[in-house]
Amino acid sequence: MWPLAIRSCHSLLALRCCTLLMLLVISGCAGRAPEPAPALPVSPLTWRQVDAELLHASRSATLQAEVYTQGSMAHWRTRIYQQTDENFIPWFSGYWTQEWLSLKVGWYALSSGGDDQQTSKRLAGYLQQQYQRRVLAPVALDIDADGIAGEAMEFYVQLLRQQLVLIARHHQLPAPQLDQHFDRILAIDLGPDAGQRASLAQLLRVEPIARLPAYGPLLQKIQVAPTTAEGTPAPGVSQVAQVTSDKLQAEFAGRGVAGAVAASVGRVAGALISVGVAGVRALVHSSDREALQAQTRRDLGAAFDQAWLTQLHDPEHGVMAGVYYLGRQIEGQLQQAPPLIEPGGAPWRP
Repeated sequence: MWPLAIRSCHSLLALRCCTLLMLLVISGCAGRAPEPAPALPVSPLTWRQVDAELLHASRSATLQAEVYTQGSMAHWRTRIYQQTDENFIPWFSGYWTQEWLSLKVGWYALSSGGDDQQTSKRLAGYLQQQYQRRVLAPVALDIDADGIAGEAMEFYVQLLRQQLVLIARHHQLPAPQLDQHFDRILAIDLGPDAGQRASLAQLLRVEPIARLPAYGPLLQKIQVAPTTAEGTPAPGVSQVAQVTSDKLQAEFAGRGVAGAVAASVGRVAGALISVGVAGVRALVHSSDREALQAQTRRDLGAAFDQAWLTQLHDPEHGVMAGVYYLGRQIEGQLQQAPPLIEPGGAPWRP
């Protein structure tokens, strides 16, 4: 009887082991993720529709970048006006500044042999340095035209990225195929070297776009026309220099006569006359200072507004030049595909 009981226990144990083994096999099969099926190729018709939608997105992004740029440029102009009123005009119209400028004009006139044009040019160069130091450089710490141009391009690309996410989701586009499709579109094409080129896929993938090797060459190509360039007066400075030079040269000539009279009456009397002339000049300057400030403000403001409008609207070298370049590159290649035709025969529009 005992052998029979033992055999029954062995059979029961074996049955339980088999059952446990089967459960483990079944659970292992159930927990294993199925192998993903390879993505089906996207049809040419779908790619053409994607290109059309991206073309529409590029044009919309360009319009929005224009609005963004106009706001930034308006802020920049306001800062330039504020800094000019607070720092440059009070300095320029001050009595001792005018005295110092009169000495410079006199020296320029003597060293140039009386060439008025050369005198005005040299004075404009000096005023340019002061305008750069007192106005343009401080404002550039906050905002300037080059910075606005770069921000406009970044904003344009960000808008494209947002639209591409919606397009890819709508058409259920596999990411590898999407990258491969946009690798054929050159967003930046400035030369044969790899550092002068960037595909649309690279442009959309790299953040910020300034990390792209081709970004630097693109900035050199558009080269936003600066309000000042080395050796070139800032807008309005040349007008101010011309008026100032003419006025100070006339005063310098008058002071030469006063100096001769002072010298003829002796050292003590001459010193008293010189002090008296300086006092009278200070009083006259004080009464004329408001008029000088208003005229300087008009000259600088009118010329700066003209340069500002050029930077805003110049399609090749203005603050929107980078956005326009990217738009032309991308849209030109997207438009090369034949138009989509709806079943009714009409061209498809996004």
